Amino acid sequence: MINLVVLPIIVPLFIGTVLLLFRKSLLAQRALGLFGAAATLVVSLFLLAKVAEDGIQVVTLGSWAAPYGISLVSDMLSILLVATASLLTLLVLWYSVYSLGEKRELSFFYPATLFMLTGINGAFTTGDIFNLFVFFEVFLMASYVLIALGGERIQLRESMKYIIVNVVAAALFVITIGYLYSITGTLNMADLAVKLGDIGSMGVISTVAIMFLVVFGIKAGIFPLYFWLPGSYYAPPLPVLALFGALLTKVGIYSITRVYTLIFTTDVAFTHDMLMMLAIATILFGSIGALAYMDVKKIIIYNIVIAVGVILFGVAAFNEVAVTGSVLYLIHDMLVKALLFLMIGVLIFITGKTNLREMGGLIRHYPVLGWTYLVAVFALAGIPPLSGFAGKILILQGGLEGGFVWQSIVVALSTMVVLLSAIRIFIYAFWGAEKSFNSPPKAKYVNRMIPVVILFVITMGYGVFIEFLMPLFQATGTQLMDSSLYIDAVLGGEK
Repeated sequence: MINLVVLPIIVPLFIGTVLLLFRKSLLAQRALGLFGAAATLVVSLFLLAKVAEDGIQVVTLGSWAAPYGISLVSDMLSILLVATASLLTLLVLWYSVYSLGEKRELSFFYPATLFMLTGINGAFTTGDIFNLFVFFEVFLMASYVLIALGGERIQLRESMKYIIVNVVAAALFVITIGYLYSITGTLNMADLAVKLGDIGSMGVISTVAIMFLVVFGIKAGIFPLYFWLPGSYYAPPLPVLALFGALLTKVGIYSITRVYTLIFTTDVAFTHDMLMMLAIATILFGSIGALAYMDVKKIIIYNIVIAVGVILFGVAAFNEVAVTGSVLYLIHDMLVKALLFLMIGVLIFITGKTNLREMGGLIRHYPVLGWTYLVAVFALAGIPPLSGFAGKILILQGGLEGGFVWQSIVVALSTMVVLLSAIRIFIYAFWGAEKSFNSPPKAKYVNRMIPVVILFVITMGYGVFIEFLMPLFQATGTQLMDSSLYIDAVLGGEK
């Protein structure tokens, strides 16, 4: 039963490899792609039940005990993210069947997506800092294929920028790992947490912590390292944008959360205050971008940046209430960002445009899309009782308990910016005078809307029924703030 920890990594890797054998069969690509994502979701849910019942699950590969062997660790944070990533991949693949186009579908879209899911799930699960780098490279190589899918001029330009930024980040990652190993002699995260505590020099620890913050900050899109994100995320097709917006930045956020709650906890006054400052700056500059554009894709993309700042504010506050809120908000943001990007995809399909000034009056013809979009915007902003509310309230409560008063006010005010920026899409596109649009066949519209409505129901249910899920998130907060639980599970042997 303990091998369940490996399955969310092995299943998409295996199915993705099999898909390479059927690269010219559209039916096989679609069927096996959907099956691979669904199977990954099923094993993830079984693993979630196992972790909820029995606690942190650990596998050491090759019969080498930690810290010498490679450890895979599934705690509550890890499995919640794995299950959510698997769910969103399934729904986006379903949406892609009806929206991407056969040429792009047969250009390694399905195997690349499953390989990306392999890397993402591996990054969420690994207990080894070097293998975190390896899994980063797995999902990044797959994302290189996806960002260039279709070969349009803007994609080729932005894909080059995306690749260069990530190659530089990878080089810095390796340098940082080498420096960390030179001072500790280990790369196992649980063992690092123990050995860094024995190092007397706070300067050395803080230096490594900042180096990792730069590496993971590039992936997460924190200020000032998010410069690549708006353009690179704008370029690919909407299903790919939905995957990138919902999942890729979250791996960076996860990595910061993991190392700043497990490893770098000896000089909180410096490391976490630095993270706090960057989180607030990320919120402010993301807000400027979200309000500055009239392009539907750019508006939601800059809302990604705002959410990154809000989540990392909770991590930087470094108390159980705030960290629990950050995890709640992280899952919410994965769900609602995927939902909004898929809705934007339907909107662009209908109008053939991305500029809000060229849209109007769609509510008369597409009321389901319009009203569900409006409710999704309320969820994005954290209006009660929708999905963003509980997480943001806990983040603010934890921030105030930690004495971060003015910073908490900035986080609270960001709610208004999020609402104002995203609701403009409803006002311009669905309200007002009717403007010309494509009026596509109803069947094509309905086919796209089915996975959208399913994700909408899941996202709304996450908010309305959050009380029933709170034990899972409270356990997550406890595990993150009490690092001995993780350390004992890994270094104490397999459970």
